[in-house]
Amino acid sequence: MPTPQDMTTDLAPGVLDALQHQVAVFARRAEQTRLGGVGRVHNSMDRAAYLLLNRLDQEGPMGVKALAAGMGIDSSTVTRQVAPLVDTGLVKRTSHPEDGRAVVLQLSPRGRARLEEVRASRRELMALCTDGWTEDERDAFCTLLTRFNTALSGVHTAIPQVPPTS
Repeated sequence: MPTPQDMTTDLAPGVLDALQHQVAVFARRAEQTRLGGVGRVHNSMDRAAYLLLNRLDQEGPMGVKALAAGMGIDSSTVTRQVAPLVDTGLVKRTSHPEDGRAVVLQLSPRGRARLEEVRASRRELMALCTDGWTEDERDAFCTLLTRFNTALSGVHTAIPQVPPTS
């Protein structure tokens, strides 16, 4: 199996340097705005919260293990990230219909409304950022960004995580 170093030997380093730089700038800009929308600081939302609420909205109620597996993170992380969402009433904990001992997480009506506020604000931001782009350009960018995120996720899961040495 080729190493990441082997894979870059046939590619132009200038393009790869530019790409990694633009990804780093994007990550910083996204974090700065939290992609909260235009002029609406109150519509910003923590990335983890947005992704959890969005998954519950898209896939419906589910347990912590299923949520963690679907997001590619561990159950303890989901439990920690869900706690404030439950505390603020955005997510409800309910008993599993078939196994009363199991807990199911569900988007609350308040959570659904808050998620839609954030989505609307983010749609406005995306429209502003891509103003002047054609519909084909928006589609192509979305397709390529999805492809990039999928590849990045695959690399992350394929490469063993080695703890840093002292």
